[in-house]
Amino acid sequence: MAENDDYYAILGVQRNASAEEIKKAYRRCAVQYHPDRNPGDAAAEARFKQCAEAYEVLSDPDKRARYDQFGKAGLRGAGVHDWAHADVHDIFSMFEEVFGFGDLFGGFGGRGDRQGPQPGQSLRCFIDVTFEEVLAGTEKTVRMARRELCEVCGGSGSASGKTQPCATCGGQGRVQQGGGFFRLVRACPRCGGRGSVVSDPCPSCGGNRFANRRRTIDITIPPGVEDGQRIRYAGQGDAGEPGAPRGDLFAVVRVGEHAFFERHGRDLLCQVPVSFTQAALGAKVEVPILEGTEPMEITRGTQSGDLYRLKGKGLPDLPGRRRGDILVQVIVEVPRKLSRRQEELLREFAATEKKGVLPHREGFLERLAHYIKQRAEAKDGS
Repeated sequence: MAENDDYYAILGVQRNASAEEIKKAYRRCAVQYHPDRNPGDAAAEARFKQCAEAYEVLSDPDKRARYDQFGKAGLRGAGVHDWAHADVHDIFSMFEEVFGFGDLFGGFGGRGDRQGPQPGQSLRCFIDVTFEEVLAGTEKTVRMARRELCEVCGGSGSASGKTQPCATCGGQGRVQQGGGFFRLVRACPRCGGRGSVVSDPCPSCGGNRFANRRRTIDITIPPGVEDGQRIRYAGQGDAGEPGAPRGDLFAVVRVGEHAFFERHGRDLLCQVPVSFTQAALGAKVEVPILEGTEPMEITRGTQSGDLYRLKGKGLPDLPGRRRGDILVQVIVEVPRKLSRRQEELLREFAATEKKGVLPHREGFLERLAHYIKQRAEAKDGS
């Protein structure tokens, strides 16, 4: 498994690492690669987000078990966030309990330095489609876990719906330790950076304000979609704090292999075997298309590897309008076994071959004779 696909390698821990070891490793990696410490370094930011994705999976017992057994394929529908499109500050907000700070040396921005309610995180899911579904477009239904506001308290965390300013941070959500050049600003340990507390926690969510729920989401896949393409569905991700928008859902399309076709953009390549006699004499053969089959004329004297084009039978462009072509590559098959009569007929045919009938063969034999002559002269001269 490549290191970029191995969550344990990304965090630098063993596969039997404890939850505390994983937590410490993530904190160390996140601080090392945080963009505020690596300004303008796109590779560091990408690594920072890889660390967040690895920690999300390995810190969750259910997701970790699925990953250990099936790899990333086992995480489909598990509600893994789309970290590639996440805001780096939101990552600190989501994992505040890991860091315990919102601003180190005045640099790391967490929940405490962002004003207003925080929007929800984006999620990612994988959609498998066939070539036929790429041709016409399709509807898919996915069932996945996402974060929802508590239905009982509406996301306030309070049974009465009332909150009060946190006495520890004075409603700021952050507390500062130290002074001068070295200062450590961290999320308030009492209110978790929200600036407010509840005295009567909601009995349903225990004051957490959110709960994970399984949801069924309808996904529309347009015609002409490419393998690996991301499609954004606004407002289908995690719920935000009260008054803030939901995150988005990014559907990653995976186009499966086809029994006959190899895709090249809008065009499809298909290899069709024909017999020696069909290639020599010409014939009408049935070739596959996405809608079934279609007859195609093979002209006399067709050579193995020759291409024929079926216009407008390929895949559409992404808006689903103009279709590409199907390129049919003819492969001339030579029989491995012959009956006695077939062999006799071929020998008779061979005897009738005249100069000029097979120009490629004739040219090859002439070059071969010249080559043999040159080799013999060189040998005699030595």
